[in-house]
Amino acid sequence: MSPYARIVGVGGHLPQRVMENDEWQQYIDTSDEWIRSRSGIQRRHIAAEGELASDLALPAAQQALANAQLAAGALDMIIVATTTPDRIYPATACLLQAKLGAAGCAAFDVQAVCSGFMYALSIGEAMIVAGRAKKILVVGAEVYSHILDWTDRGTCVLFGDGAGAAVLTASATPGILATRLHADGNYADKLTVNAHVKGGELLGDGHTRMDGATVYRFAVEKMTEAAKAVAGDNEIDWLVLHQANRRIIDTVRKRLQVPEEKTVFSVRDHGNTSAASIPLALAERAADFKGGDRLLLAAVGGGFTWGATYLQW
Repeated sequence: MSPYARIVGVGGHLPQRVMENDEWQQYIDTSDEWIRSRSGIQRRHIAAEGELASDLALPAAQQALANAQLAAGALDMIIVATTTPDRIYPATACLLQAKLGAAGCAAFDVQAVCSGFMYALSIGEAMIVAGRAKKILVVGAEVYSHILDWTDRGTCVLFGDGAGAAVLTASATPGILATRLHADGNYADKLTVNAHVKGGELLGDGHTRMDGATVYRFAVEKMTEAAKAVAGDNEIDWLVLHQANRRIIDTVRKRLQVPEEKTVFSVRDHGNTSAASIPLALAERAADFKGGDRLLLAAVGGGFTWGATYLQW
C-alpha cells in the first residue's frame, strides 16, 4: 500500500525591516486608513539590499527541519515555489540546497505565483505516494519588493517579502487527504509581470500589474469552489487561505461557514507574500493546531492558477 504524505515540521522567516502603512505616503497619495479599509494590511516586511529569496528561505527551512527533527542531509528532494528567484538559473532550490549542505538530493523550482506552495506541496505528496521519495522540503520564498512599482498604489501597498517552509515525510497515518489544482491562462494579463530577458536586457514592463476587481472576484469564486471540492461536507477545523486581502478571506470563510476564530489571518502583518503566504501562515499558527485537526488550504495566483488541499495535521 502506498504511504501517505504528512507535514511534520513548518518554519517561517521575515526580513528585519518592517514597513508600516504610513511610510507609503513618501511615495504615493495614500494613508493607513485607505490601505487598511481595502486590504486589511497594516504592515509588511521588506528585504534588505542584496537579500534574495534563498536568503529568506534558509532560516525558514532550517526551522522546519528542526521542528521535524530531520537533518538537511537526509532530504530526498527540495522544492522551492517562487516568483522572484535569485537568478534566471540555476533554480533557487539548488542555491538553497547548497546553503543547507544537502548536496545530492533532487532540487528544483515551481512557478505558479501565489498558488506556488500549493503546487509544490502537491508534487511533493505525489512523489511520496509513488514511492519516489520519503523526505521532502517544500518552500515558498519571495522578494516581491523587487518587482513592485512603488508609484502604483493599486499594487505596491499590497505585497511583502518572506519565506515559509514545510517538511513532508512518508507516513502510515493519513496526512494530505485531497488536492485539486487548476489554471486558466486566458487571464494571464490580469495579474502579471509582462517582461523577459533578451541579450542581457529586460524587455517589457518589469513591474507587477493587476486588474484588482477581476482578481478579487476570481479569487473568491475559485478558492470557494476548490475548497468545497477537496473538503466536501467534511469538518474544517482550520481554514488557511492565501493571505492576499482580508476582505477576500472573510468572504470565502463565510461561504464555507468557517468561524472567524478558526480562520488564520496573517495578512495584517505580512501583506501578500505570494508563494510564501500559506507556509508562513502555517508556521505562525502551528502551535494552535492539534494532532488530527483537519486543515483546508486554498490559494489563487497569477496565471490564473488556483487550488486547494485538505489535510490532517
